Amino acid sequence: MRAISIPYGDSERVVRVPEANLLAVVAPNPVAPCGDPSGEVRRALEHPIGSARLQDAVAGAERVVILADDLTRQTPVEIILPALLDAINAGGVRDEQVTVVIALGTHRPMTPAEIEAHFGPEVTARVKIINNPWQDPAAMVDLGVTANGTPITVSRVALEADFLLGVGSITPHHIPGYSGGAKIVQPGITGAATTGATHYLSTRSSRSYLGVVENPVRAEMETIAARVGLKAILNGVLNASGELVQAFYGDPVQAHRAGVEVARQVYGVPVPGAADIVVAGSHPCDLEFWQAHKSLYPADRVVKEGGTIIVVTPCPEGVSVTHAPMLEFTAQDAARIQRFIEEGTITDLVSGALALAWAKVRERAGVSLVSDGITPEETRALGFTPYATVDAALSAALEKHGPDAKILVLTHAPDTLPLPGGRGAEG
Repeated sequence: MRAISIPYGDSERVVRVPEANLLAVVAPNPVAPCGDPSGEVRRALEHPIGSARLQDAVAGAERVVILADDLTRQTPVEIILPALLDAINAGGVRDEQVTVVIALGTHRPMTPAEIEAHFGPEVTARVKIINNPWQDPAAMVDLGVTANGTPITVSRVALEADFLLGVGSITPHHIPGYSGGAKIVQPGITGAATTGATHYLSTRSSRSYLGVVENPVRAEMETIAARVGLKAILNGVLNASGELVQAFYGDPVQAHRAGVEVARQVYGVPVPGAADIVVAGSHPCDLEFWQAHKSLYPADRVVKEGGTIIVVTPCPEGVSVTHAPMLEFTAQDAARIQRFIEEGTITDLVSGALALAWAKVRERAGVSLVSDGITPEETRALGFTPYATVDAALSAALEKHGPDAKILVLTHAPDTLPLPGGRGAEG
C-alpha cells in the first residue's frame, strides 16, 4: 500500500492506495519562489507591461482605489500593497487618498481581525480598507448591460476613483480559464446579478473553461472591467506553498496574459491518462464548499466516464455562508436545474449556475465527499455521497469499479491543471 498525504486545512489526511492501482500522484510543479518578494513586486512596477509606471500613471489623481483579494485567496497582499503604496506616494498621492476595497465577489465580509491578519499591520495602519458592499444596493451603481446582455452593477467607491488598480494572483480557474486580471472587477466588486450572468455563461459549455484563457467568460469580464475603468493590475504567480514566483504589473489584459504563461508552467502538470477513481484534495480552497468545489473541475478532466471523484476538504464554514439556500435544489439533475433557472424558480443565479456546473460533473462521474465541516445530510443535498474517511470512500469506489481500477490522486486539485501525457508529479 502507498500512503499519500493530502493537505487538509492546518493538518492532513492520508489515503492508502494499492501500488498496483496507482496511476499517478499529481501536484503543482515544485517551482522555487523568488528570493525577494518585495523586490520582485518593485521590479514589476519598474517594468510595466503595456502601460506607464504606476507612479507616473497616478500623478494628479485625487482618489486611488486598490481592489484586492479576500481571505479565500493566497495572494500575498501584505507584501504587495506596501510596494504599491510607496509607488503611489512617489506619484504625489498620499496614503489618505487611497482606499483598498476587498473584492469579495459574493463571499461574506471579512472581519476586522481577518483584515488585520490578511493585509498586515503596515497596510491597515496606512490606508482605509473596506469590504465591497455588494449586498447594499445604495452602495452599488447600475451601468446598464453589456452587448451580450449582462447587467452591470458595481461598487460606487471603485467607480468614482480617479485611478483603479487591481491586485490578485493567477491560477487555473474553471470559469474564466485563469484567475487574475479583470476577475478582480468581475466578480470581485460587482453585484450578484452581474456575477450570476457570467457564471451562467460559463455553463453554456459542456465542460469547464479550466486552463482555456481565451473564452467567452474571460471576454465578458474584460469588457466589464474596461467599462468600470480598471487601469492596471499587479498579479502574482504563486507556487503550491503560496510563495511568490513572479509578479506582473501593467495593462489588465497584456500583463495578465504574460502571467498566464508562467502560471501554466507552475500549475500545468502532465498526467498519464484517465483514471477510474480520482482523489482530489481541496487545498488551498478549504474554507467552505463554495471554494472547495474547484476540486471538481481538474478531477473531471482526468476521470473516466462513469468513474468516481472523491473530494477531500475540511470546509469549516460549511457549504456556503452567503448561499446556503442552494441546498434546496443542488442535488437535482442538470436539466432540471437549468429549467429552474430559466423559469425564475432559482432567483440566486450565482448559486444556480454553480449547482448546474456541479450537476454536469455528476452526469459524468459519481462524487464522494470526505469533510468534517459538511454533514452527511448536506452532502446528500449536494448530490454527493458522504464518507467519514478517505480510506472508506476509496474502498467503496474500488468495490464499485473492481480490483483493477486505476487511481489518480490530485493533492492540490484547485491549483492543478492536468495536461495530457507524462507521469505527473510522481507516480
